[in-house]
Amino acid sequence: MIVNELERDKAIIAGKIAAKAILYGQSIIKPDVNIVEVLDKIEAFVKDNGGHMAFPAQVALNDVAAHFCPLADDSLTFKSTDIIKLDLGVHVDGIIADTAFTIVFKEDNPKYDELINIKKASEEALSNVLKYIRPGITLGEIGLIIQETIAQYDLVPVRNLSGHGLGRYSVHEDPNIPNFDTRDKRELEENQIIAIEPFATNGHGMIFESTNATLFSLNNNKNIRSNITREILKDIQPFKNLPFTTRWLTQKHPLSKVRYALNDLKNSGIIHAYPPLIEMGKGMVGQSEHTVIVREKPIITTLRE
Repeated sequence: MIVNELERDKAIIAGKIAAKAILYGQSIIKPDVNIVEVLDKIEAFVKDNGGHMAFPAQVALNDVAAHFCPLADDSLTFKSTDIIKLDLGVHVDGIIADTAFTIVFKEDNPKYDELINIKKASEEALSNVLKYIRPGITLGEIGLIIQETIAQYDLVPVRNLSGHGLGRYSVHEDPNIPNFDTRDKRELEENQIIAIEPFATNGHGMIFESTNATLFSLNNNKNIRSNITREILKDIQPFKNLPFTTRWLTQKHPLSKVRYALNDLKNSGIIHAYPPLIEMGKGMVGQSEHTVIVREKPIITTLRE
């Protein structure tokens, strides 16, 4: 998406809210703290600061790279040995800021040196790319910078995950921003809004989709027979094309009802499921992400103070 002046201003506002929210999330993520409670607090923080969730706040642990959204009654807590990816998106009138940060605990963590290395690799890859973002840089050049930076840590990028363009009420649009050298000659354009998202791992550098998705998005609207499904669909439609999670729907409806409706909607092609993404070699994964408006002097909308 190429943003105009008004959209640029909304992107900057969304980015400031997202930056504050991720710092808030970092401050409350601690060992033995319940994950659902943290996600609920982050989403409330975004709302209280004037933003809307562009997708559910997510934490992906260890070899899970992305798309982990626990159910409301999940008792899972953070462990001192976890490597945690906090990923969140905020929108203002559909204009999106997408950002992510990796958290590693030092205290009582025998894996600290290994995990902090992965965290630093993804962070430095992002930092190095941001130094060169400008109109005219090619997608392949971006991927090469990320790949070479991560290799300096004796790690590999996750090759089948990428950054992406952002659109109005659309989290993933062309172009894909690669995390390795694809030699793609396509160039970034003036005022294009993108998310740059390096993933580093000590595994194989590939992910696969697992099962039991709790993250979905609306594909299209069709007539549906079931009264139960129609009732749930009515609550999904305000999300437009933006992702939502089972946990949001069970704030109003019983879990059994929600599961029935989601399965019906998925089988009818009305919604798309995004199951958790797992590193193929069970490697630990780190992630860093900023949203950028491409200019000779780029605007990093999600820059954290």
